[in-house]
Amino acid sequence: MSDLPKAVDIAEEGPREAFQIEPGPIPTARKIALIDALSATGLKRIQVASFVNPKMVPGWADAEDVVAGFTPREGVEYVGLWFNPAGLQRALAFPDRLSIFGSITFAASDAFSRRNLNRDRAGQIEAMRKHVVAHRVAGVPVTRVSLQAAFGCNFSGDVSTAQALAALDDAMALAAELELKIEKISLADSMGWATPPRVERLVGEVLARYPEPRLSLHLHDTRGMAVACAHAGLRMGVSAFDAAVGGLGGCPFAAHPGAAGNIATEELVFLCEEMGISTGVDLEALLEAAALAQDIVGHLLPSAMIRGGSLTPYRMQAQAA
Repeated sequence: MSDLPKAVDIAEEGPREAFQIEPGPIPTARKIALIDALSATGLKRIQVASFVNPKMVPGWADAEDVVAGFTPREGVEYVGLWFNPAGLQRALAFPDRLSIFGSITFAASDAFSRRNLNRDRAGQIEAMRKHVVAHRVAGVPVTRVSLQAAFGCNFSGDVSTAQALAALDDAMALAAELELKIEKISLADSMGWATPPRVERLVGEVLARYPEPRLSLHLHDTRGMAVACAHAGLRMGVSAFDAAVGGLGGCPFAAHPGAAGNIATEELVFLCEEMGISTGVDLEALLEAAALAQDIVGHLLPSAMIRGGSLTPYRMQAQAA
């Protein structure tokens, strides 16, 4: 077990995660309202839009309007998501509003790649090679590696630590071939298979094999394990996490309708604060943003903290008594 980090960085993905999977339609103004609310919480990175084919993901047909409409706050980094050169060009239209960087993305499960991208491992390597070239032509740095389905797959079952490491090795070998400086490795539990022991095993092996890049966890709460897995990651020294306010979202490629989304940001912040780990986030403001998110989507969100709230008012009441 590593020493606990003194602070963590949280990348908020709620707006992008939610509006790609919610049946909607959700008005552009309400998407912007959520982004602006999140900007006021102390979060330092917010994923605000997905530049994807609107025929495939109609919830993000208004990506340009959303990016043009939110109010940037000093000190907050706003990012978008794209999967191909067309999406990259759409993102590049907003150089003053978005932080633009690229990632090499692999899946630890070949079945996941074949089902969703119609590519085997060799095809994925070649696609990522072209992906990096397109980013270089556009002058966009590629600094990250993301490993999807790192803990398990709805189509092929358990993903062993050895399988995940083999896929990560392929991604890092491609980065070395293309002379990329990889600053961050993200391990994504795309379909909610992670458990604390799985996290401990894979995180331990990745840190031993690739100690230089910063390690990040992207945890889905499909089976209620996200907070427990985050706790395991923190105890291993992980200091970067993706999260989604209210637990918004879900993987649209997992063939699991109704599955919960990413770990709720407010639950992650609460966990960290109770462990003495700084997040820089105002939890009460974040809970207000979570309530807004729930109102926008029009149904209950998975976050227990939306209903339970923080401990702050109870502690204040006890002190006053």
